Amino acid sequence: MTDRQPIFDSVLSQIAPFNKKGVELTEATTFAGDLEWDSLTVMDFVAAIEDEFDIIITMNMQAEIETVGQLVDAVAKLKG
Repeated sequence: MTDRQPIFDSVLSQIAPFNKKGVELTEATTFAGDLEWDSLTVMDFVAAIEDEFDIIITMNMQAEIETVGQLVDAVAKLKG
């Protein structure tokens, strides 16, 4: 769990500028439901995450990632 924490913290800092409603962020926070992001916001956010971690998140992966926790897991796996 400890190796996920820096990734989780960094993901939260990347979400902050896009969190217009000030939603409390947890592992279970959903991008579409809780944060109410549209596809353009998602694209901008994914680009920010890819730059931050120097990874590529495929469209297939994006389709499967619905929560903050799932994104943290995906980043950890890609950085592996």
